[in-house]
Amino acid sequence: MTIALERPVGTDPTLLVTPEVADRLTRRIVADHPEISPETALRIVGQAAGFIAASGRQPGQSLAPSNLVDYGWHAFILHTVDYAQFCEQVVGRFVHHVPTAADDDQVPGGPQAAGQRTVAAITAAGYTVDPDLWPDVADCNQCYDGCTDSPNSGGKC
Repeated sequence: MTIALERPVGTDPTLLVTPEVADRLTRRIVADHPEISPETALRIVGQAAGFIAASGRQPGQSLAPSNLVDYGWHAFILHTVDYAQFCEQVVGRFVHHVPTAADDDQVPGGPQAAGQRTVAAITAAGYTVDPDLWPDVADCNQCYDGCTDSPNSGGKC
C-alpha cells in the first residue's frame, strides 16, 4: 500500500530560499549580530523561511518567531525585493510584520502559547523545526512588545 502525503514531512526550510538569498541573509545576520557564527546564521535563515511560510499560510493564528528566528525575519525584511518575491512565490501573498503589545489580545495565551502554536504550525506545514533556535518567543520593541504576522497590518510599524 502506498501513502501519498500532501506536503513533505520534515523538509529543510532553508531550501525555500535560493542559495544567493540565503548567503545574503546569513551575511546580514552575522554583520548585525557578530556573536552568531555563519553556520548558526544560516540555520536562522532556514527557520525564518519556515516561520514566514507557515505563518503566511495561517493568518490570524498569532504566530511569533523566537528571538533568534526574529533576527532572520528582520534581515529578510531589509532585503525587500527578495522578501516580497519569497512571500509571493512561497505563500502567495505578502506576509506582514506586525509588532504587538504584550497585553494585546492578538497574542492569545501569551508568549509561551504563541511559541507552541508557531512550532506546531511550522511542523504542520511540513518543515523541520530546529529546536535549538526556538527556546523563546521574540520580544520586539521597535514599536510595541512582540512580533506576529497579520494580514491586517493597518500600517503599524
